[in-house]
Amino acid sequence: MTTAEHREQAPAPVVRTAAGAVRGSREDGLAVFRGIPFAAPPVGADRFQAPRPPVPWEGVREADAFGPPPPQEAGLLGPRGATPTGDDWLTVNVWTPDPSPSAAPRPVMVWIYGGAYKIGHSGSPGYDAQHLARAGDLVVVTLNYRVGIEGFARIDGAPANRGLLDQVAALEWVRDNIAAFGGDPGRVTVFGESAGAGSVAALLAVPSARGLFGRAVAQSVPGTYFSDELARDLAAAIAAEAGLRPTAADLATVDPRELPEAGAALGEKMAARVDRWGRVAPTVTPFSPVVDGEVLPVTPWQALAAGAGRDVELLVGHNAQEYRLFVAMAGRLGKVTEDQATDALRMFGPGGGEAGERAYRAAFPQAGPGELYERVQSDWLFHMPSLRLAEAQVAGGGRAHVYELTWPAPALDGAFGACHGLDIPLLFGTYRADLGALLFGDAEVTEEARALSSFMRGAWTAFAGTGDPGWPAYDTERRLVQILDARPEVRPYPEETSRRLWEDHDFPPLPLLGA
Repeated sequence: MTTAEHREQAPAPVVRTAAGAVRGSREDGLAVFRGIPFAAPPVGADRFQAPRPPVPWEGVREADAFGPPPPQEAGLLGPRGATPTGDDWLTVNVWTPDPSPSAAPRPVMVWIYGGAYKIGHSGSPGYDAQHLARAGDLVVVTLNYRVGIEGFARIDGAPANRGLLDQVAALEWVRDNIAAFGGDPGRVTVFGESAGAGSVAALLAVPSARGLFGRAVAQSVPGTYFSDELARDLAAAIAAEAGLRPTAADLATVDPRELPEAGAALGEKMAARVDRWGRVAPTVTPFSPVVDGEVLPVTPWQALAAGAGRDVELLVGHNAQEYRLFVAMAGRLGKVTEDQATDALRMFGPGGGEAGERAYRAAFPQAGPGELYERVQSDWLFHMPSLRLAEAQVAGGGRAHVYELTWPAPALDGAFGACHGLDIPLLFGTYRADLGALLFGDAEVTEEARALSSFMRGAWTAFAGTGDPGWPAYDTERRLVQILDARPEVRPYPEETSRRLWEDHDFPPLPLLGA
């Protein structure tokens, strides 16, 4: 029976939320609701402001289509082809085995997408949560949040970190409404990858998010959090691209669907401003959460070490060859020169400059330029921030479980390795969607891949239900982590050499240089 036939024969489920009733659909044993507003459209007088409550509606609202993506520049994982249009960017989607109020309440998992804080859409096919909902017999929620200039530019007349505030509002919606969908508001796990993991880490430090979730999964946490000074300087440069001042009033004169062009224009020029923007310049994204002292008072590492996450159970990890995805996309696989490796080591190595280069060359004496180039950027951007989050959690009296994905993506005879983003198609089982189409290629998905995918879903959903993914909690003596490979095993953290290189680095907010 096809999904369409199933929809026709099964009665459509109707659930009443605080703002009004919604009608979803039944799809292969699940009740699915798409495009439910959790906040009012952030346009007009509400543009660049904190999210407002959704506008109530009369009657039953059809919840059978994803809401429109937030305005954003084009990108590999950004919306492609025909997508919904309109201003209702702030919506959630729900997959539930049973929305009946009489059912025993199930654990809830809330997904936050990545995309360098400048692209992303919860309606992307790669985030289809049906397999997770079935595997764990739980409720899965995915959400939209403002990205790019709308969500993260540090401008006058607007609160900082509007994208994070959107995520908090979505979690408040979950707290207030998820019981009607069969979920347990007391067992909420927030999970995300890349910028989504950076958001999860930030939410652990955001005072207004406390109490909205009891567990968190952070997959490949980027270490880039901006100082207020750096964020304001970048915002001024973005506004200048549009011939405007960095104020909410000025930027609101430009259609939100046209404004991303200014951010994209700056992104193409950022690499030339290392003198002013330092390590963020080569990343070509002028957006990240801002340590503004209010919405985000301190970095996640500082907050967790001080005990902010003591009551939240944490699962965190990374992939073995994170940066190889970006090397491949730039056409540099096997082509990195000694000069390029030297530049990367001096830019991103701990301590920077010649000291950073010497440290890596001494620690990895057999490594060629390609490996050094990839390793230092994997370590700086994802590996060490992810590990440090677990260590900060433990230092603050909390519990953390750590993993490393080492199974190589099958496309191009394994050339991608266990690169950035591979965990998404494995976790969601969406091998042919979005990045999965690139990393799995056209070959048949093997039983080995399906077994690893099933193992990951089992671990993530077990963690959401009980706080235990199936392997020991991390400590700074044994440093045991789960290795995700064709034969999963628990052993000491594999990147020990890199860990020692970075053990004295505390990942402070990225500063503005040469001001």
